[in-house]
Amino acid sequence: MFEDKYIQKEEPVAVKRDWKIILSHKWVVKNISFFLFLAVLAVLYIYNGHHSDKLIRKMGETEKHIKELEYEYKTVKSEVIFRSKASELIKAVEPMGLKEMISAPVILLQDTPEK
Repeated sequence: MFEDKYIQKEEPVAVKRDWKIILSHKWVVKNISFFLFLAVLAVLYIYNGHHSDKLIRKMGETEKHIKELEYEYKTVKSEVIFRSKASELIKAVEPMGLKEMISAPVILLQDTPEK
């Protein structure tokens, strides 16, 4: 039992010595490169987060623009199909003086002289 008490008393002393070693000026100077490495990693991590947020916002704007263009395409396509109907074409060319043919077209054949 005496030995258990002795071991318990020495642990706090050992912990205090470890903290003094860790907080010493020499240890900090010795590990400055590691601290700089951690600082660079932190900056890269923050930059990566901002960059990904910016890309996500840009993707959202692009998707909205694509949807708008898709709706415009469908509107123009339906308008073209509507205007290309025969009845609409007749209405469109009537002010120009053009009329729909009532009789069938005549085919002209060219006679070729025999050799």
